[in-house]
Amino acid sequence: MRRRTPVVVGLAAALALGAATPALAAPGGPRPGGPGSPGHDANSLDLTLLATTDVHGRVFDWDYFRDAPSAEPLGLARAAGAIDSVRAEQGADSVLVVDNGDFLQGTPLTYRAAQDDPAAEHPMAAAYDAVGYDAQVVGNHEFNYGLDTLAGYTADVDHPVLGANVVDAATGEPALQPYTLQRMHVPGHKPVTVGVLGLTTPGSAIWDRDNVTGLEFQNMVTAAQRWVPEVAAQADVVVVLSHAGVGGTSSYGPGTPTENPTDEIARTVPGIDVMVVGHSHRDVPEQRVVNEVTGESVLLTQPYRYGASVSRVDLDLQKTRGQWDVVSTTASSLRSADYAPSERVLDAVRAAHEDTVAYVNQVVATSTEELSAATSRYEDTPILDFIAQVQAETVDAALEGTPQADLPVLSVAAPFSRDAVFPQGDVTIRDIAGLYVYDNTLQAVELTGAQVRDYLEQSATYFAQAPATGDVDPASLAGAGGTPDYNYDVLSGVTYDIDVSRPAGDRITRLETAAGPVADDDRFVVAVNNYRRSGGGGFPHVSTAPVVYDQQLEIRQLLIDWASARGVIDPADFAEQNWQLVRGGVPLG
Repeated sequence: MRRRTPVVVGLAAALALGAATPALAAPGGPRPGGPGSPGHDANSLDLTLLATTDVHGRVFDWDYFRDAPSAEPLGLARAAGAIDSVRAEQGADSVLVVDNGDFLQGTPLTYRAAQDDPAAEHPMAAAYDAVGYDAQVVGNHEFNYGLDTLAGYTADVDHPVLGANVVDAATGEPALQPYTLQRMHVPGHKPVTVGVLGLTTPGSAIWDRDNVTGLEFQNMVTAAQRWVPEVAAQADVVVVLSHAGVGGTSSYGPGTPTENPTDEIARTVPGIDVMVVGHSHRDVPEQRVVNEVTGESVLLTQPYRYGASVSRVDLDLQKTRGQWDVVSTTASSLRSADYAPSERVLDAVRAAHEDTVAYVNQVVATSTEELSAATSRYEDTPILDFIAQVQAETVDAALEGTPQADLPVLSVAAPFSRDAVFPQGDVTIRDIAGLYVYDNTLQAVELTGAQVRDYLEQSATYFAQAPATGDVDPASLAGAGGTPDYNYDVLSGVTYDIDVSRPAGDRITRLETAAGPVADDDRFVVAVNNYRRSGGGGFPHVSTAPVVYDQQLEIRQLLIDWASARGVIDPADFAEQNWQLVRGGVPLG
């Protein structure tokens, strides 16, 4: 489905991750208004940019955790239906298709692919090639499975995979292709060059610290200042794929580059015509930012996550003194629900999809009762205790014979999904994967009692402050300030109260072990996932504490293995009511 050959740019010739050079493709279909047609103007040209972002492994319109169609129509195959429609309408030669990152992680399909023979074609590469993309930027989740998986994907796909601010720490050279120049040959018009620059949020250096050894993630603004002038000097149109949101918000601590600086780049770096926004999973088809240097408007467009929409940007170009200039841009949203899935894309991934469906439906254990995560964000539930128990057992066994062998092992779990449930009776892999939806690995650190208290105080900021009197629904307090559920941690191995009538930072009113109140100088081993240990969520101490366990074992697989080995999931084996929300010492309920 490739339609043009990208111009090879200097630093892209030899890349650390081996991006493939696409082959020349067949020209696109006829375009209305071509040479010889009424109203043809060789000095005026309309181009269309189509963009997706944060697809997260969704090709089929299918929820693997529910073993049913997705609750909303989405997926790359449906997005392809929208893309094909625009190509048929506009003529493929005038349409450029890009993806804004986070494509290698997010479903059991991509999890399975990461475990497969690296020589096999990645199903997401097959899907994107079936659509026919022109360029793609890496998102932070492209590093979840390590650099070898990313390298295999970049070798598989027919388009360049970009990342201008991803740098080889030893040489200072780009580790991924910084940009691509796409020569578009629309019949009856002078060729136009579209430069596409890729930038990704630098949080990967924290969130996937152990998977990105040898890489440096530069400040996106600084990288844009470095690369946009080089692209603009060679291109008629400059598009920046920015796997980051707007507003400068950050989910990692101080002293690191801004996580979401897309609007800052548009405002401060001259020469950009269009920026594709991502990472924040928002649906914002059109936003405009005035560049402070040129006074010109820069169009920002963010398609919705999971392929639920495709951003369409129409660009009006006029030829002035033999050169193309962008005179206007408009954006709109193509809702994937309005288009039938592309059979071409479905066929490309069908075998991998069917293998994934069979895998997730394997029965691994029997649950003695139904266990639900619906209320886990505001009350102690056995299903989160299940996660905590498996993690604690794994770490405790591994510490035998080490200096930490006699330390109490605490375990952190978070309510990743409100819909997760183990039914009474057969429990499948998809039930467990629906509870633990992320591909995190297990680690453990050593913390003092004072540090454990600080950690719990940070977690307790998840709740809004309750009124001193009157009725209060605990559910209404959860998620204060938009804090996501995955940034609320519960801790097993200690007993504690969270007094939500107190201000944030002074809410842990009781913190005990079986031996009594926790002292500041007590020592504990705390089992956490790699995201949290690397600094994700900004929890104190954990990212700098001594690491005492890290065998790179995936937590989800540990849960599956534990259930499979026992054959029975019985809350009597792990459930413990060890924390509660209180108001003035009185439990909320």
